[in-house]
Amino acid sequence: MNGTRAMLNEARAIDRAAARFPKVQVAVAPPATLLYRIRDAVELIGVGGQDCRAEDSGAFTGDISAPMLKDAGADFTIVGHSERRTLHGETDADVKAKAEAALSAGLAVILCVGETEAQRDAGDAESVVAAQIEGSCPAIDGVPEKLSLAYEPVWAIGTGRVPSVEDVAAMHAAIRAKLVAIYGEGGADVRILYGGSVKADNAGELLSVPDVGGALVGGASLSAESFLAIVGAAASLGND
Repeated sequence: MNGTRAMLNEARAIDRAAARFPKVQVAVAPPATLLYRIRDAVELIGVGGQDCRAEDSGAFTGDISAPMLKDAGADFTIVGHSERRTLHGETDADVKAKAEAALSAGLAVILCVGETEAQRDAGDAESVVAAQIEGSCPAIDGVPEKLSLAYEPVWAIGTGRVPSVEDVAAMHAAIRAKLVAIYGEGGADVRILYGGSVKADNAGELLSVPDVGGALVGGASLSAESFLAIVGAAASLGND
């Protein structure tokens, strides 16, 4: 929940700079109030929603449906972000319904999973995330080409704390195994992003971890300068 029309200049700067990184897929997910304006202002980067309703329309005042996002120019939407799960009480079933609605509307989906600090300290991180994946991943016929997962340890979001490289590698390997168990061979190609205090000074290390296919960036995406430093780190590694 950040951004007014003044942020359009940041989006334009990111878009212009994206031309320097043709092998990196770059996208932003602004508040819904800016989605159409940013889509109209940029050419090279993707634009997506931060959430969507599972239903296409109806008596759900204040909510935004996947077809509405698509109509506003969105390419994708995020679902299941930890803030939605924690602050709005969204369940795995809710997240799954949203993901399926988004895919039906022609949107790509970034589906978030992650454990709390207490769950990690109890040694339950991998089992918690595996259960979230099992309950949240959409039912898909064929290869899940438009699905990406984002691992965001709740305790690392906005705190400046980051899991060790070994912890990230272990979790992403566990997520990959779970995706293959659900989708078969197609699960091997689902992109897995890391999200949680990603910044310019740690992006290169995080993005070099096996099975980390990109980053879901939070606060560092609010300025073109800090966000593009992360894009540059991805480009230097050859990640796309």
